[in-house]
Amino acid sequence: MNISQAVARRILELCDEKNITVNKLCTMSGVTQSTVNDIVNGKAKNIGVVTIKKLCDGLEITITEFFCTKYFRELEQEMI
Repeated sequence: MNISQAVARRILELCDEKNITVNKLCTMSGVTQSTVNDIVNGKAKNIGVVTIKKLCDGLEITITEFFCTKYFRELEQEMI
């Protein structure tokens, strides 16, 4: 799993935990639907920390809580 896939999985997992749709998350966070769709569909490769912070604010979690999962602990080093 790469970082983009981990972010997408985490967003979907959090939406499921909060019982909200991705569309609702967009409304709550102020991030456009197209941006979030690109993230969860694997089209966005360089997801900015500002975008992730906005999503966290919408979800009412900290950025630390967002990244504190096995998805990010188990990432392999990505070669550029």
